[in-house]
Amino acid sequence: MEETGEGTPELADPKDKLVLIVDDDESILDLMEHVVKKEGFRVERGSDGQEAVAKAQSLHPDLMILDFMLPGIGGFEVVKELQAGDGSRIPILVVTGRHMDRQSVDMIKHEGNVREFMEKPIKPVILAAAIHRILRTRPPNITRTTDRGPMGGRW
Repeated sequence: MEETGEGTPELADPKDKLVLIVDDDESILDLMEHVVKKEGFRVERGSDGQEAVAKAQSLHPDLMILDFMLPGIGGFEVVKELQAGDGSRIPILVVTGRHMDRQSVDMIKHEGNVREFMEKPIKPVILAAAIHRILRTRPPNITRTTDRGPMGGRW
């Protein structure tokens, strides 16, 4: 990551990042894919645990958004399997539709590659912000001017 003249790290371009989204619900996959693409990222999809592991190992995505409740191999097993191999460097954003107690959430968050945990329904703006934060990318159409409100404009 490059530094700007002020000593702050330069944010990466989202188009250079691949996000793997894994969920067994087609409508949720569609929603998350729409949000991720709108933010400028490249997207790959998966619908179960086996596909998640296979695609993570072959594509080496920059981030995986992983549903925890999957058919076959569940989300926790996917996390563990990736940690055992070269997928341990892939950051994971876990999403789940099942309410989990604080202790279970904390246990998941302590896994080495889990960066974030969200419960469904996913709010698109929260998802987008989390992805940009994890990948240190620049959101699209950011303006660096200060909005002074309706009375603070130029005359």
